[in-house]
Amino acid sequence: MKLLRFGPVGQEKPAMLDSNGICRDLSSVIDDITAETLSPAGLAALRAIDPNTLPKVADTGRIGVPLRTPGKFLCVGLNYSDHAAETGADVPEEPILFNKWSRPSGANDPIVLPRTSTKTDWEVELGVIIGTKARYVSMDDALSYVAGYCVINDVSEREYQLERGGTWDKGKGCDTFGPIGPWLVTADEVGDPQNLDMWLDVNGKRYQNGNTRTMIFNIASLVHYISQFTTLYPGDLISTGTPPGVGLGQKPPVYLRDGDTVTLGIQGLGEQSQRVSAWDAALLD
Repeated sequence: MKLLRFGPVGQEKPAMLDSNGICRDLSSVIDDITAETLSPAGLAALRAIDPNTLPKVADTGRIGVPLRTPGKFLCVGLNYSDHAAETGADVPEEPILFNKWSRPSGANDPIVLPRTSTKTDWEVELGVIIGTKARYVSMDDALSYVAGYCVINDVSEREYQLERGGTWDKGKGCDTFGPIGPWLVTADEVGDPQNLDMWLDVNGKRYQNGNTRTMIFNIASLVHYISQFTTLYPGDLISTGTPPGVGLGQKPPVYLRDGDTVTLGIQGLGEQSQRVSAWDAALLD
């Protein structure tokens, strides 16, 4: 299934795409897409619905985050060896974990540059959405805790991340730095998450071309690993790293500017498109 939420910020309605890609309103069935919706029982109930019995949505307008109030927003750094090489970093022996503080935004919501930013960068990433509480899970069982997958743009301010001391978090958690969606695609429909093409363009120029098969630590190992340190709950997000082609790795580096357009996608998971804006607090609320 492909689940989504549409409408203005704070007024989103739940929906699903039918087999023809037509958006169907789920409001008569569920109030919203929540952590409870992502449980095995919740997803089974939605699968039992005939989409043809649901109202068509003629115009979705804005597409919101596909899950109301996601939980933890965890990220994995340097999880593609060729990306590590382009940034001059060593290939990690264990997953590098950090947090995104930012409130997730919709797939096509604007990226707002922080006031003092000069090095805001892009990163197309596969997002993993947890559906079942995971604590000390085994590698063999790890994927059974995953409800679905999505596209994430792990927008990053490189000066804040790499030149200002401390952890990476302050360069990763700025407002609007976590576009998610457009859809949450359930794990059964995705199949093998380790063979998905992914790409990203800036102003029509292709910068990133990759495939999830080149991850250093695959999805199962990441869910297993993270669950050794913290309990993963339904609705938690894991952004799993980016392939090469980020702005930092260009020679010379290329960073986002006011007026740029970032377009990205992952095979079977949909596409995002964000307009980059100079600092404007009105775009945040």
